[in-house]
Amino acid sequence: MSHRIVLRTALVLALATALPAIAQSDIKRETVGNRTSENIPAIPATLLDQLNRYQNFRGADLAGWTRDGCLLISTRFAETAQVHRVCHPLGMREQLTFYPEPVAGITPAPAKAWRDGFVFAKDKGGDGFPQLYWFDNATRTTTLLTDGDRSQNGDTTLSRDGGLMAYTSTARNGTDHDVWVRDTRTGKARVLVTASGSWSATDFSPDGSQLLVMKDVSAAESYPSVVDVASGKLTLFPIDGGKAAFGGFTFAPDGKAVYFVSDEPLQGKPQEFKTLRFHDPATGKFEVLTANIPWNVEEFSITDNGQHVAFVSNEDGISKLHVLALPSHREIKLPALPLGVISGLAFSPEGGRLALTLNSATSPSDVQVIDLAASTATRWTASEVGGMDASKFVAPTLIRYPTFDKVNGAQRTIPAFFYKPATPAKNGKYPVVIRIHGGPEGQALPVFTTDIQITTNELGVAVLVPNVRGSSGYGKTYLSLDNAAKREDSVKDIGALLDWIATQPDLDASRVGVIGGSYGGYMTLASLTHYSDRIRAGAELYGISNFTSVLKNTESCRRDLRRAEYDDQRDRAMNAVFERISPLNNVATIKVPLFVAQGRNDPWVPMSEAEQIVKAVRGNGQPVWYVLFADEGHGFRKKANNDYFNAATMLFWQQYLLN
Repeated sequence: MSHRIVLRTALVLALATALPAIAQSDIKRETVGNRTSENIPAIPATLLDQLNRYQNFRGADLAGWTRDGCLLISTRFAETAQVHRVCHPLGMREQLTFYPEPVAGITPAPAKAWRDGFVFAKDKGGDGFPQLYWFDNATRTTTLLTDGDRSQNGDTTLSRDGGLMAYTSTARNGTDHDVWVRDTRTGKARVLVTASGSWSATDFSPDGSQLLVMKDVSAAESYPSVVDVASGKLTLFPIDGGKAAFGGFTFAPDGKAVYFVSDEPLQGKPQEFKTLRFHDPATGKFEVLTANIPWNVEEFSITDNGQHVAFVSNEDGISKLHVLALPSHREIKLPALPLGVISGLAFSPEGGRLALTLNSATSPSDVQVIDLAASTATRWTASEVGGMDASKFVAPTLIRYPTFDKVNGAQRTIPAFFYKPATPAKNGKYPVVIRIHGGPEGQALPVFTTDIQITTNELGVAVLVPNVRGSSGYGKTYLSLDNAAKREDSVKDIGALLDWIATQPDLDASRVGVIGGSYGGYMTLASLTHYSDRIRAGAELYGISNFTSVLKNTESCRRDLRRAEYDDQRDRAMNAVFERISPLNNVATIKVPLFVAQGRNDPWVPMSEAEQIVKAVRGNGQPVWYVLFADEGHGFRKKANNDYFNAATMLFWQQYLLN
């Protein structure tokens, strides 16, 4: 540690100790079941009643088709999301899994598989070590497929006949994400790709002899390869330009050509966005299928019969669906869909229908099915909104506000979704909550969000959701603008948003709160260290309070991926940057109330990150609310925990933002 950093740390500690600390005897701690809260007042019954209907919203997310033409979906009817089957439009949801832990990573067996069922993933208490299981449709039994130990397993893909299952696992050494292959008939599993790093399988060739795999280094750097399943021989594909981001990577119906998403340079010219591409190595034919779309392609899917490919483009946060006929790549006519965010594309076994999940700012996720021949869309699920009038939900407008630097001589602007309450503001101006996404390579999208609807409709508070620099979806350059020593430039974008708020006649710049989770938790804390004189209060969920300690204490299988984004704390110069910008080392400048929420089993941002910032801000003489859930990890996935956190957050805003 440099002499300057030692002096800075000593000064911070001196300032903190000079302020009135919160004594241990002043901490009111309450433990109820798996929840421990500190200094959080009892939630008034009137507030719980007010929020009850919002807490009972329910969505449905597509997992895929079964061989008999039913849909597998993920939805919640109790505490956690489980697998259900729906066989007709708006038909009954038959629940298939029943666990206290949420089920994820649902992968149905292909239509021509030798057995019928699906693979799913489940961890314990949010510990971040999911195991894979097989649900057999014939016997309705479940079988553990992985080691059941402290290993990460996921990214399942099945061969066309269901005889092989490829998946990612850290079972070999606890650090590297290797690709494993399991013979589903014998139950024997073997590690196939052991090249160091984070690898995943993307697709089997039609005959099951080849497997496409991908090494992910960061959001901007991936390396596609093909591996011979029998011998394990790995062949890397050459990357034009040496480094690029990749999305899906799938065999064409002939098993020779490939479809993929990439931002590789084209004819030596750098590309800002990830486009859908086709390449046949045998003939040398290469085609960019979305050259006319100046936005990222998010995902794509190909029919088993080889007649169509569907893909989704992300255009300023709104999804646009496209379907191309094969092999001509001619776009076909589709029915109009409501504006929103599309995910989970899946063609039916016969290839004539396309199912997808559609979510919007005013409607939870539901499944739509498109009949390609008839060009019609049919809604297969109708999710609940707590009996409320969905027309009263607040939809955002997309705004752009100027920030501190310029692009080509013009002021750079930052996109943000602006949710304004429908009811008139008291005193003529709305208080504001700034909601910051995580990642940092994530992107805030206009999806249905319970806490935003509560904040706008029940508290009368406007919500701004910015996509600060470093967010995905706006091009390769924008994604890189917060890298390494430029990390605090994204925090300056929050400062610029505060400037914008001050210019709006209907927003109250004297009553602004900020909230964020994971990396958004760091952004919240960093915003408080820089702008406490302009922010009333902050709430952070499982956020980074010190880069050096989080990179030291996060799970080893996660560390290199985070170093690729944040940079390496083992480098002396970079560590000096981390020490300078970490909120924990600037805690004396946090002069507002703070709410911290954490899962005890979080393997990515350990509980120590929350507890050290709680202690430090209390030592700074500020009120701090703290809640710890013993049965959660990185994110709160159980209804009771989410309900409590949402209610406590609304109480926090009432007390420190509105009063």
